[in-house]
Amino acid sequence: MDGFGEVRTAVSTPKPGPALTRWAARAAGPGAIGVAVAAALAVPYVLSAYGVHVAIVALYYAVLGVSWNLIAGYTGQFSLAHHAFAALGAYASAGTVLALGLPVWAGILTGTLAAALSGYILGSLTLRMRGIYLAITTWAFAESLRILLSVNYQITRGDMGLIVPLLLGTLDPVPNYYIFLALTAGALLLAAVILRSKVGLRIRAIRDDEEAAAVRGIDIVRWKKFIFTLSAATAGLIGAVYGHYVGLLAPSQVRFSEMAFIIIAVVLGGFRSFWGPVVGAVVAEGLAEALRLSGEARMVLFALLVILLMRVYPAGLVGLVAALGRKFRSGP
Repeated sequence: MDGFGEVRTAVSTPKPGPALTRWAARAAGPGAIGVAVAAALAVPYVLSAYGVHVAIVALYYAVLGVSWNLIAGYTGQFSLAHHAFAALGAYASAGTVLALGLPVWAGILTGTLAAALSGYILGSLTLRMRGIYLAITTWAFAESLRILLSVNYQITRGDMGLIVPLLLGTLDPVPNYYIFLALTAGALLLAAVILRSKVGLRIRAIRDDEEAAAVRGIDIVRWKKFIFTLSAATAGLIGAVYGHYVGLLAPSQVRFSEMAFIIIAVVLGGFRSFWGPVVGAVVAEGLAEALRLSGEARMVLFALLVILLMRVYPAGLVGLVAALGRKFRSGP
């Protein structure tokens, strides 16, 4: 190449300056989301039927994680009753369908409303509390519900399990998978709308400093109850859908290990991050399946993993990936 050709090539090829780097970062966001959506849609085509079932369970915990992160991560209310709202929605839906003969979709709606009403009542009674007092009170509610489901054998069949109609009339996980995928997308969309609105600013202000938020005219109890009720309704919805997917309900769904798994998934993915609950649920469920033969010992292994991750990088997997991406983009 002659000298003029080298000059023209050098002038016409832009060097990666700060503006180009910011543009690449903005373009990478939608691109990464597009890749994630395509991968999620392709799951039934690359996994076995059992693998698709594991993916459905991961999406179930993802929705629970997104809704719990909204109340605990963004509003600062550490509730330990989220798994109970999911079980309440499932049992209310099953009772409506079995006792009244209504279609499954009507039962799911009833379960969602029952969980929302319970969340509103529990929130009205407890959300003036803070910290450990709120955690203990919500845990007591969950344990009370578990005991009631266990002892009322005539209604719930206790630990024998209550058989309920299937969601789509089939145990085939493939069509059910897309329903759970749509519910996960809906939960993320709802969280995005709330966090980008004035409500999101108010609940963050409440989390950071309740006294300062009250001085600025924010009705603290009102917005706490709103988010708590909305979070409970979301848990009741996904709990009802999941109950009709598996076709069997048992009080074991209200064990504290279920709540612990939700917390582990959120913290593992990234507490107070938007994508953290989804990433954490997928990784945690994948690890749970890999350690399935270890029984309850897997919870100990999960705890060790979370402690290690929090020690190394408290922002979770999403924060770790974001930090690595920034380091890669800023490199030579």
